[in-house]
Amino acid sequence: MEGRLDVNTLKIRGGKPLIGELEVPGSKNSALAILSSVILCEGEVMLEHVPNVSDTLTKLELLHTFGVRTQWVEGSLLIDAGELRSAEPDPDAVGRIRTGFYLLGPLLARLGHVRLPAPGGCKIGARPVDFHVKGLRLLGAEIELENGYYIARADRLVGAEIYLDFPSAGATQHLMSTATLAEGITTIQNAAIEPEVVSLAEFLNRMGARIEGAGTGTITVIGVERLEPCQFRIPADRLQAGTFLLAGAITQGDVTVHGIMPDHQTPVVNKLREAGAIVHEGPDWVRVSSVGRLDAIQVKTMPYPGFPTDMQQPMAAVLALADGTSLIDETIYESRIGHISELNRMGARIQLQGRASVITGVERLKGAVVEASDLRAGAALCLAGLAAHGETTVRNVHFIDRGYENLEAILTGLGADVVRLDANGKRVEVTQAGPGIPR
Repeated sequence: MEGRLDVNTLKIRGGKPLIGELEVPGSKNSALAILSSVILCEGEVMLEHVPNVSDTLTKLELLHTFGVRTQWVEGSLLIDAGELRSAEPDPDAVGRIRTGFYLLGPLLARLGHVRLPAPGGCKIGARPVDFHVKGLRLLGAEIELENGYYIARADRLVGAEIYLDFPSAGATQHLMSTATLAEGITTIQNAAIEPEVVSLAEFLNRMGARIEGAGTGTITVIGVERLEPCQFRIPADRLQAGTFLLAGAITQGDVTVHGIMPDHQTPVVNKLREAGAIVHEGPDWVRVSSVGRLDAIQVKTMPYPGFPTDMQQPMAAVLALADGTSLIDETIYESRIGHISELNRMGARIQLQGRASVITGVERLKGAVVEASDLRAGAALCLAGLAAHGETTVRNVHFIDRGYENLEAILTGLGADVVRLDANGKRVEVTQAGPGIPR
Protein backbone atom coordinates (compact mmCIF):
# COMPACT_ATOMS: atom_id res chain seq x y z
CA MET A 1 0.00 0.00 0.00
CA GLU A 2 2.86 2.41 0.68
CA GLY A 3 3.58 2.67 -3.03
CA ARG A 4 -0.04 3.31 -3.96
CA LEU A 5 -1.02 6.38 -1.96
CA ASP A 6 -0.43 8.70 -4.94
CA VAL A 7 -2.54 6.50 -7.26
CA ASN A 8 -5.89 8.18 -7.56
CA THR A 9 -7.96 6.88 -10.47
CA LEU A 10 -9.99 3.77 -11.25
CA LYS A 11 -11.27 3.18 -14.77
CA ILE A 12 -14.30 0.88 -14.95
CA ARG A 13 -15.98 -0.51 -18.06
CA GLY A 14 -19.44 -1.47 -16.90
CA GLY A 15 -22.13 -3.85 -18.02
CA LYS A 16 -20.62 -7.14 -16.91
CA PRO A 17 -22.40 -9.26 -14.26
CA LEU A 18 -20.11 -10.07 -11.34
CA ILE A 19 -19.99 -13.81 -10.69
CA GLY A 20 -17.86 -15.72 -8.23
CA GLU A 21 -16.82 -16.37 -4.63
CA LEU A 22 -14.44 -14.49 -2.37
CA GLU A 23 -13.22 -13.89 1.14
CA VAL A 24 -12.88 -10.32 2.38
CA PRO A 25 -9.91 -8.93 4.33
CA GLY A 26 -9.97 -8.13 8.02
CA SER A 27 -12.24 -5.44 9.40
CA LYS A 28 -10.81 -1.93 9.13
CA ASN A 29 -12.93 -0.64 11.99
CA SER A 30 -12.04 -3.56 14.26
CA ALA A 31 -8.37 -3.23 13.43
CA LEU A 32 -8.29 0.51 14.12
CA ALA A 33 -9.94 0.06 17.53
CA ILE A 34 -7.56 -2.74 18.44
CA LEU A 35 -4.53 -0.75 17.26
CA SER A 36 -5.61 2.02 19.64
CA SER A 37 -5.85 -0.45 22.51
CA VAL A 38 -2.76 -2.57 21.87
CA ILE A 39 -0.61 0.04 23.64
CA LEU A 40 -2.28 -0.92 26.92
CA CYS A 41 -0.05 -4.02 26.90
CA GLU A 42 3.65 -3.66 27.69
CA GLY A 43 4.61 -6.85 25.82
CA GLU A 44 4.39 -8.16 22.25
CA VAL A 45 1.03 -8.71 20.61
CA MET A 46 0.54 -10.63 17.35
CA LEU A 47 -2.40 -9.57 15.18
CA GLU A 48 -3.53 -11.73 12.26
CA HIS A 49 -5.72 -10.70 9.30
CA VAL A 50 -4.90 -6.99 9.66
CA PRO A 51 -6.23 -5.14 6.59
CA ASN A 52 -3.52 -3.46 4.53
CA VAL A 53 -5.42 -0.23 3.92
CA SER A 54 -4.23 3.35 4.24
CA ASP A 55 -6.13 3.96 7.51
CA THR A 56 -4.32 1.15 9.30
CA LEU A 57 -0.99 2.30 7.88
CA THR A 58 -1.65 5.80 9.18
CA LYS A 59 -2.49 4.34 12.58
CA LEU A 60 0.80 2.46 12.62
CA GLU A 61 2.59 5.69 11.71
CA LEU A 62 1.03 7.30 14.80
CA LEU A 63 2.03 4.35 17.00
CA HIS A 64 5.62 4.63 15.80
CA THR A 65 5.65 8.25 16.97
CA PHE A 66 5.05 7.03 20.52
CA GLY A 67 7.84 4.48 20.39
CA VAL A 68 5.77 1.44 19.44
CA ARG A 69 7.67 -1.09 17.32
CA THR A 70 5.82 -2.98 14.60
CA GLN A 71 6.86 -5.69 12.17
CA TRP A 72 5.01 -7.64 9.50
CA VAL A 73 5.71 -11.36 9.89
CA GLU A 74 4.28 -13.64 7.19
CA GLY A 75 1.15 -11.53 6.84
CA SER A 76 0.66 -10.98 10.57
CA LEU A 77 1.53 -7.83 12.50
CA LEU A 78 3.81 -8.01 15.54
CA ILE A 79 3.42 -5.01 17.87
CA ASP A 80 5.59 -4.15 20.88
CA ALA A 81 4.56 -1.16 23.04
CA GLY A 82 6.99 -1.98 25.84
CA GLU A 83 8.94 1.25 25.33
CA LEU A 84 5.98 3.60 25.00
CA ARG A 85 7.00 7.24 25.35
CA SER A 86 5.44 10.69 25.36
CA ALA A 87 5.46 12.40 21.98
CA GLU A 88 3.61 14.97 19.93
CA PRO A 89 2.40 13.35 16.71
CA ASP A 90 2.10 15.08 13.37
CA PRO A 91 -1.30 16.85 13.27
CA ASP A 92 -1.67 15.89 9.62
CA ALA A 93 -1.38 12.19 10.50
CA VAL A 94 -3.94 12.49 13.30
CA GLY A 95 -6.17 14.53 11.03
CA ARG A 96 -6.26 11.83 8.36
CA ILE A 97 -8.16 9.35 10.51
CA ARG A 98 -10.88 9.72 13.09
CA THR A 99 -9.53 6.99 15.35
CA GLY A 100 -6.26 8.80 15.96
CA PHE A 101 -8.15 10.43 18.83
CA TYR A 102 -8.94 7.00 20.33
CA LEU A 103 -5.29 6.77 21.39
CA LEU A 104 -5.93 9.45 24.03
CA GLY A 105 -7.34 7.20 26.76
CA PRO A 106 -4.93 4.27 26.36
CA LEU A 107 -1.94 6.65 26.22
CA LEU A 108 -3.23 8.37 29.34
CA ALA A 109 -3.59 5.02 31.12
CA ARG A 110 0.03 4.16 30.33
CA LEU A 111 1.78 7.55 30.48
CA GLY A 112 -0.37 9.79 32.69
CA HIS A 113 -0.03 12.76 30.32
CA VAL A 114 -0.96 13.19 26.65
CA ARG A 115 -1.02 16.02 24.11
CA LEU A 116 -2.93 15.00 20.99
CA PRO A 117 -4.22 16.98 17.99
CA ALA A 118 -7.95 17.05 17.31
CA PRO A 119 -9.23 14.16 15.15
CA GLY A 120 -10.03 14.03 11.44
CA GLY A 121 -11.53 11.43 9.10
CA CYS A 122 -14.06 11.56 6.25
CA LYS A 123 -16.10 14.77 6.09
CA ILE A 124 -19.54 13.18 6.41
CA GLY A 125 -21.04 15.36 9.14
CA ALA A 126 -20.60 16.44 12.72
CA ARG A 127 -18.88 13.79 14.81
CA PRO A 128 -18.12 15.50 18.12
CA VAL A 129 -15.89 13.83 20.69
CA ASP A 130 -17.98 15.11 23.60
CA PHE A 131 -18.94 11.58 24.68
CA HIS A 132 -15.29 10.54 24.71
CA VAL A 133 -14.14 13.54 26.73
CA LYS A 134 -17.03 13.34 29.20
CA GLY A 135 -16.36 9.65 29.83
CA LEU A 136 -12.61 10.12 30.27
CA ARG A 137 -13.24 12.91 32.74
CA LEU A 138 -15.53 10.61 34.73
CA LEU A 139 -12.63 8.14 34.84
CA GLY A 140 -10.49 10.83 36.49
CA ALA A 141 -8.82 12.56 33.55
CA GLU A 142 -8.27 16.31 33.34
CA ILE A 143 -8.76 17.32 29.70
CA GLU A 144 -8.49 20.71 28.03
CA LEU A 145 -8.68 21.77 24.39
CA GLU A 146 -6.03 24.37 23.58
CA ASN A 147 -5.21 25.63 20.09
CA GLY A 148 -6.45 22.48 18.39
CA TYR A 149 -4.79 20.09 20.84
CA TYR A 150 -6.35 17.94 23.54
CA ILE A 151 -4.18 18.00 26.65
CA ALA A 152 -5.00 15.25 29.15
CA ARG A 153 -3.55 14.42 32.56
CA ALA A 154 -4.34 11.78 35.15
CA ASP A 155 -2.32 10.58 38.13
CA ARG A 156 -4.57 7.54 38.12
CA LEU A 157 -7.80 6.42 36.48
CA VAL A 158 -10.69 5.24 38.62
CA GLY A 159 -13.75 3.24 37.57
CA ALA A 160 -16.99 5.16 37.10
CA GLU A 161 -20.57 4.92 35.89
CA ILE A 162 -20.79 6.32 32.37
CA TYR A 163 -23.98 6.95 30.42
CA LEU A 164 -23.71 7.67 26.71
CA ASP A 165 -26.39 9.99 25.36
CA PHE A 166 -26.00 8.19 22.02
CA PRO A 167 -24.70 4.62 21.54
CA SER A 168 -21.51 5.76 19.82
CA ALA A 169 -19.33 2.85 18.73
CA GLY A 170 -16.20 4.98 18.88
CA ALA A 171 -16.87 6.30 22.38
CA THR A 172 -17.83 2.84 23.62
CA GLN A 173 -14.59 1.34 22.31
CA HIS A 174 -12.45 4.21 23.57
CA LEU A 175 -13.87 4.24 27.09
CA MET A 176 -14.05 0.44 27.39
CA SER A 177 -10.39 0.02 26.51
CA THR A 178 -9.25 2.87 28.77
CA ALA A 179 -11.23 1.46 31.71
CA THR A 180 -9.37 -1.86 31.59
CA LEU A 181 -6.47 -0.28 33.53
CA ALA A 182 -8.62 1.93 35.80
CA GLU A 183 -8.97 1.06 39.46
CA GLY A 184 -12.31 -0.49 40.35
CA ILE A 185 -15.40 -1.09 38.24
CA THR A 186 -16.59 0.91 35.23
CA THR A 187 -20.11 0.60 33.86
CA ILE A 188 -20.95 1.96 30.39
CA GLN A 189 -24.70 2.39 29.89
CA ASN A 190 -26.35 2.80 26.47
CA ALA A 191 -23.22 1.29 24.96
CA ALA A 192 -22.96 0.56 21.24
CA ILE A 193 -23.50 -3.10 20.34
CA GLU A 194 -21.67 -3.17 16.98
CA PRO A 195 -19.66 -6.31 16.16
CA GLU A 196 -16.51 -4.20 16.29
CA VAL A 197 -17.20 -3.45 19.96
CA VAL A 198 -17.50 -7.18 20.62
CA SER A 199 -14.27 -8.01 18.78
CA LEU A 200 -12.39 -5.32 20.75
CA ALA A 201 -13.69 -6.75 24.02
CA GLU A 202 -12.61 -10.22 22.93
CA PHE A 203 -9.13 -8.89 22.16
CA LEU A 204 -8.84 -7.08 25.50
CA ASN A 205 -10.09 -10.12 27.40
CA ARG A 206 -7.53 -12.24 25.54
CA MET A 207 -4.89 -9.96 27.09
CA GLY A 208 -6.35 -10.46 30.56
CA ALA A 209 -8.94 -7.67 30.81
CA ARG A 210 -12.21 -8.37 32.62
CA ILE A 211 -15.01 -7.11 30.40
CA GLU A 212 -18.58 -8.36 30.49
CA GLY A 213 -21.63 -7.40 28.46
CA ALA A 214 -20.00 -6.40 25.17
CA GLY A 215 -22.70 -6.68 22.52
CA THR A 216 -25.37 -5.46 24.95
CA GLY A 217 -26.37 -1.99 26.07
CA THR A 218 -24.50 -2.32 29.37
CA ILE A 219 -20.78 -3.08 29.52
CA THR A 220 -19.00 -3.73 32.81
CA VAL A 221 -15.21 -3.41 33.05
CA ILE A 222 -13.36 -4.58 36.15
CA GLY A 223 -9.98 -2.88 36.15
CA VAL A 224 -6.79 -4.93 36.22
CA GLU A 225 -3.20 -3.92 36.98
CA ARG A 226 -1.69 -5.00 33.68
CA LEU A 227 -2.47 -6.69 30.39
CA GLU A 228 -0.49 -9.60 28.96
CA PRO A 229 0.73 -10.38 25.41
CA CYS A 230 -1.59 -12.38 23.18
CA GLN A 231 -2.33 -13.45 19.62
CA PHE A 232 -5.58 -12.37 17.99
CA ARG A 233 -7.21 -12.62 14.56
CA ILE A 234 -9.09 -9.59 13.22
CA PRO A 235 -12.58 -10.65 12.04
CA ALA A 236 -13.68 -10.21 8.44
CA ASP A 237 -14.84 -6.76 7.35
CA ARG A 238 -18.64 -6.79 7.33
CA LEU A 239 -18.81 -3.53 5.37
CA GLN A 240 -16.56 -4.77 2.60
CA ALA A 241 -18.64 -7.95 2.55
CA GLY A 242 -21.84 -5.92 2.22
CA THR A 243 -20.35 -3.87 -0.60
CA PHE A 244 -19.52 -6.95 -2.68
CA LEU A 245 -22.94 -8.45 -2.05
CA LEU A 246 -24.46 -5.21 -3.34
CA ALA A 247 -22.13 -5.46 -6.34
CA GLY A 248 -23.66 -8.82 -7.15
CA ALA A 249 -27.14 -7.29 -7.00
CA ILE A 250 -26.48 -4.13 -9.03
CA THR A 251 -24.78 -6.02 -11.88
CA GLN A 252 -27.45 -8.77 -11.97
CA GLY A 253 -24.70 -11.20 -11.04
CA ASP A 254 -24.13 -13.92 -8.48
CA VAL A 255 -21.63 -13.24 -5.67
CA THR A 256 -20.85 -15.35 -2.60
CA VAL A 257 -18.81 -13.98 0.31
CA HIS A 258 -17.19 -16.58 2.60
CA GLY A 259 -15.62 -16.36 6.04
CA ILE A 260 -18.15 -13.92 7.49
CA MET A 261 -20.90 -13.87 10.13
CA PRO A 262 -24.20 -13.91 8.18
CA ASP A 263 -25.98 -12.22 11.11
CA HIS A 264 -23.80 -9.15 10.53
CA GLN A 265 -25.30 -8.82 7.02
CA THR A 266 -28.93 -9.15 8.10
CA PRO A 267 -29.97 -5.50 7.53
CA VAL A 268 -28.40 -5.40 4.06
CA VAL A 269 -29.59 -8.79 2.81
CA ASN A 270 -33.11 -8.32 4.17
CA LYS A 271 -33.41 -5.09 2.20
CA LEU A 272 -32.03 -6.84 -0.87
CA ARG A 273 -34.63 -9.59 -0.43
CA GLU A 274 -37.32 -6.94 -0.11
CA ALA A 275 -36.11 -5.44 -3.39
CA GLY A 276 -36.33 -8.81 -5.12
CA ALA A 277 -32.78 -10.13 -4.99
CA ILE A 278 -32.16 -13.82 -4.29
CA VAL A 279 -30.27 -14.40 -1.04
CA HIS A 280 -28.92 -17.65 0.41
CA GLU A 281 -27.04 -17.97 3.70
CA GLY A 282 -24.85 -20.64 5.26
CA PRO A 283 -22.94 -20.92 8.53
CA ASP A 284 -20.17 -18.58 7.36
CA TRP A 285 -21.24 -17.34 3.93
CA VAL A 286 -23.85 -15.25 2.13
CA ARG A 287 -24.79 -15.46 -1.54
CA VAL A 288 -26.64 -12.72 -3.44
CA SER A 289 -27.87 -12.99 -7.03
CA SER A 290 -30.27 -11.08 -9.22
CA VAL A 291 -31.75 -11.98 -12.58
CA GLY A 292 -33.58 -8.75 -13.31
CA ARG A 293 -34.28 -5.25 -12.14
CA LEU A 294 -34.88 -4.77 -8.46
CA ASP A 295 -37.90 -3.05 -6.93
CA ALA A 296 -37.87 0.25 -5.06
CA ILE A 297 -37.66 0.06 -1.26
CA GLN A 298 -37.36 2.31 1.78
CA VAL A 299 -34.20 2.32 3.91
CA LYS A 300 -33.52 4.05 7.22
CA THR A 301 -30.03 4.05 8.73
CA MET A 302 -29.81 3.21 12.42
CA PRO A 303 -27.14 2.13 14.92
CA TYR A 304 -26.42 -1.61 14.83
CA PRO A 305 -28.35 -3.88 14.38
CA GLY A 306 -30.17 -1.41 12.14
CA PHE A 307 -29.19 -0.66 8.56
CA PRO A 308 -25.59 0.59 8.67
CA THR A 309 -24.91 4.18 7.67
CA ASP A 310 -21.78 2.93 5.88
CA MET A 311 -23.96 0.98 3.45
CA GLN A 312 -26.32 3.87 2.74
CA GLN A 313 -24.33 5.31 -0.16
CA PRO A 314 -23.60 1.96 -1.90
CA MET A 315 -27.29 1.05 -1.51
CA ALA A 316 -28.23 4.34 -3.19
CA ALA A 317 -26.27 3.25 -6.26
CA VAL A 318 -28.17 -0.04 -6.34
CA LEU A 319 -31.56 1.65 -5.97
CA ALA A 320 -30.74 4.13 -8.75
CA LEU A 321 -31.49 1.23 -11.13
CA ALA A 322 -34.56 -0.14 -9.29
CA ASP A 323 -38.12 0.10 -10.60
CA GLY A 324 -40.08 2.84 -8.84
CA THR A 325 -39.12 5.45 -6.26
CA SER A 326 -36.97 4.54 -3.26
CA LEU A 327 -36.34 6.51 -0.10
CA ILE A 328 -33.17 6.41 2.00
CA ASP A 329 -33.38 8.24 5.33
CA GLU A 330 -29.94 8.99 6.78
CA THR A 331 -30.41 9.50 10.54
CA ILE A 332 -26.78 9.43 11.70
CA TYR A 333 -24.57 11.67 9.55
CA GLU A 334 -26.23 14.74 8.06
CA SER A 335 -23.52 15.35 5.44
CA ARG A 336 -23.20 11.86 4.00
CA ILE A 337 -24.45 13.11 0.65
CA GLY A 338 -21.34 13.53 -1.52
CA HIS A 339 -22.37 10.63 -3.74
CA ILE A 340 -25.66 12.17 -4.87
CA SER A 341 -24.39 14.76 -7.36
CA GLU A 342 -21.88 12.28 -8.78
CA LEU A 343 -24.47 9.52 -9.28
CA ASN A 344 -26.74 12.08 -10.93
CA ARG A 345 -23.84 12.90 -13.25
CA MET A 346 -24.10 9.25 -14.35
CA GLY A 347 -27.80 9.60 -15.10
CA ALA A 348 -29.33 8.76 -11.73
CA ARG A 349 -32.34 10.73 -10.50
CA ILE A 350 -31.74 11.44 -6.82
CA GLN A 351 -33.17 14.40 -4.93
CA LEU A 352 -32.16 15.39 -1.42
CA GLN A 353 -35.02 16.25 0.93
CA GLY A 354 -33.55 17.15 4.31
CA ARG A 355 -31.58 14.07 5.30
CA ALA A 356 -33.55 11.79 3.00
CA SER A 357 -32.59 10.79 -0.54
CA VAL A 358 -35.51 10.28 -2.91
CA ILE A 359 -34.32 7.95 -5.68
CA THR A 360 -36.35 7.53 -8.84
CA GLY A 361 -35.06 4.49 -10.66
CA VAL A 362 -33.75 4.99 -14.19
CA GLU A 363 -33.47 2.57 -17.08
CA ARG A 364 -29.69 2.80 -17.26
CA LEU A 365 -26.66 4.61 -15.87
CA LYS A 366 -24.04 6.08 -18.18
CA GLY A 367 -20.29 6.09 -17.66
CA ALA A 368 -18.84 9.42 -16.58
CA VAL A 369 -15.92 11.05 -14.81
CA VAL A 370 -16.82 11.25 -11.12
CA GLU A 371 -15.05 12.07 -7.87
CA ALA A 372 -15.23 10.26 -4.55
CA SER A 373 -15.86 12.63 -1.62
CA ASP A 374 -15.39 10.03 1.12
CA LEU A 375 -14.80 6.32 1.60
CA ARG A 376 -18.31 4.94 1.11
CA ALA A 377 -19.22 7.50 -1.54
CA GLY A 378 -16.29 6.11 -3.49
CA ALA A 379 -17.64 2.59 -3.08
CA ALA A 380 -21.03 3.75 -4.34
CA LEU A 381 -19.47 5.26 -7.47
CA CYS A 382 -17.58 2.03 -8.16
CA LEU A 383 -20.82 0.03 -7.90
CA ALA A 384 -22.55 2.45 -10.26
CA GLY A 385 -19.64 2.19 -12.68
CA LEU A 386 -19.85 -1.60 -12.67
CA ALA A 387 -23.48 -1.43 -13.81
CA ALA A 388 -23.24 1.59 -16.09
CA HIS A 389 -23.03 1.55 -19.88
CA GLY A 390 -19.67 2.73 -21.09
CA GLU A 391 -16.60 3.78 -19.16
CA THR A 392 -16.54 5.38 -15.72
CA THR A 393 -13.50 7.12 -14.26
CA VAL A 394 -13.49 7.39 -10.47
CA ARG A 395 -11.15 10.01 -9.08
CA ASN A 396 -9.93 10.54 -5.50
CA VAL A 397 -9.41 6.81 -5.06
CA HIS A 398 -7.31 7.55 -1.99
CA PHE A 399 -10.63 7.76 -0.13
CA ILE A 400 -11.53 4.23 -1.24
CA ASP A 401 -8.07 2.97 -0.27
CA ARG A 402 -8.83 3.99 3.30
CA GLY A 403 -11.11 0.98 3.73
CA TYR A 404 -10.96 -1.39 0.74
CA GLU A 405 -7.99 -3.68 0.26
CA ASN A 406 -7.24 -5.18 -3.14
CA LEU A 407 -10.46 -3.64 -4.51
CA GLU A 408 -9.61 -3.85 -8.20
CA ALA A 409 -8.17 -7.35 -7.75
CA ILE A 410 -11.38 -8.58 -6.14
CA LEU A 411 -13.59 -6.98 -8.78
CA THR A 412 -11.40 -8.25 -11.63
CA GLY A 413 -11.52 -11.76 -10.17
CA LEU A 414 -15.33 -11.57 -10.22
CA GLY A 415 -15.34 -10.66 -13.91
CA ALA A 416 -15.30 -6.87 -13.83
CA ASP A 417 -13.20 -4.73 -16.16
CA VAL A 418 -11.38 -2.43 -13.72
CA VAL A 419 -7.93 -0.91 -13.95
CA ARG A 420 -6.06 1.44 -11.64
CA LEU A 421 -4.16 4.34 -13.16
CA ASP A 422 -1.42 6.35 -11.53
CA ALA A 423 -1.13 10.13 -11.63
CA ASN A 424 0.46 9.88 -15.09
CA GLY A 425 -2.33 7.76 -16.50
CA LYS A 426 -0.25 4.59 -16.52
CA ARG A 427 -1.79 1.29 -15.51
CA VAL A 428 -0.92 -0.10 -12.10
CA GLU A 429 -0.77 -3.89 -12.18
CA VAL A 430 -3.24 -5.75 -9.99
CA THR A 431 -1.62 -7.74 -7.20
CA GLN A 432 -2.68 -11.34 -6.82
CA ALA A 433 -1.53 -11.81 -3.26
CA GLY A 434 -3.19 -11.30 0.09
CA PRO A 435 -6.70 -11.70 1.44
CA GLY A 436 -9.67 -10.57 -0.53
CA ILE A 437 -8.69 -12.34 -3.75
CA PRO A 438 -11.64 -14.35 -5.14
CA ARG A 439 -11.56 -18.05 -4.45
